[in-house]
Amino acid sequence: MSHVPGPVAEIDLLLPPSGLPGLVREFSEDYLRRTRAGMWDDSRAALSPLELDSRERILDVGCGTGELSRVLAAESPGAVIGCDADSELLRAAGEFVPAVAGDAHRLPFPDDAFDLVVCQALLINLPDPAAALDEFARVSTDLVAAVEPNNEAVEIESSVRAEGALERRARDAYLDGIDTDVALGADAREAFDDAALEVLETRRYDHVRTIEPPYSDGAVRAARRKATGAGLADDRETMLDGPLTAAEYDELRSEWRSMGRDVIDQMEEREYRRAEAVPFFVTVGRLSNGADTRTHNRG
Repeated sequence: MSHVPGPVAEIDLLLPPSGLPGLVREFSEDYLRRTRAGMWDDSRAALSPLELDSRERILDVGCGTGELSRVLAAESPGAVIGCDADSELLRAAGEFVPAVAGDAHRLPFPDDAFDLVVCQALLINLPDPAAALDEFARVSTDLVAAVEPNNEAVEIESSVRAEGALERRARDAYLDGIDTDVALGADAREAFDDAALEVLETRRYDHVRTIEPPYSDGAVRAARRKATGAGLADDRETMLDGPLTAAEYDELRSEWRSMGRDVIDQMEEREYRRAEAVPFFVTVGRLSNGADTRTHNRG
């Protein structure tokens, strides 16, 4: 599977692994590893409501390359299993935990198979997040958790003055062309309520990634793509699905390319620096007393 770069890749908007119903993008192993690099390394306090030290069997749905699975396995004495619809990503996840193929709406496990079912950056791109949570609840005896970003609240600081504002414009145009709720992270409680899950707690975790000298090969490639406007060209169709006009797109791409050239110029002088903060929200729910009477797989 090949990753199709674009504003999402260059801005590193965090969306879920490919292959599940309702998803709009596909991601390569390299992209998923890069965008999640360092996540949870600085602090795992937001995961404490998951009570990982007492878990016996954990399922990571939409595990991708297993970045969260690795953290779960390190924090829990119990067994951790990854599940994803993409066989290539499963091979990468298998480096950390046992991994099986399956999608979020039809998990290949019997009822009550786990005491914690969790996902990361998955629900934001599903058309009916509550339906997936309902399926999570079917295979859980206790907790269901979602680690989801609010992609509308990403903050960027850059030594290139125009970069932050242009990335906001490109991000907004791309998100306007998507039908799902990419800001779900901050408001996942509603989906939990719809799935008849009792929300216990929501905690915030800011995933901060920086670019500074010496620059990685990936950072240099991203800068070059900005300078050519290739990323915006790849996502032109999606961006024009929203209110953005063709003329507005052309203007944005022209400014984007100019910004990319400034990034490259600063890199050559080793002056370019950038910090991006993506807010994630860890929402934890418990099966309610009426869980056994719910209708699963509603969607």
